[in-house]
Amino acid sequence: MFVKCLDAGDGSGDIIVELPDNVMEAIGLKSGDMLSIEKADDVIVLKPTRNAPSTE
Repeated sequence: MFVKCLDAGDGSGDIIVELPDNVMEAIGLKSGDMLSIEKADDVIVLKPTRNAPSTE
């Protein structure tokens, strides 16, 4: 499976990676959920975080 990195469009230089619905459903994610991000060698690992502090 491949996804494309998209420009956030706000001038920040950030990117958006859209996760396919079937992936989100498989691990119980919904819009607004928090993910932890780790780098392991050349791999980016995203993990759902339950009860994580909000960034809002």
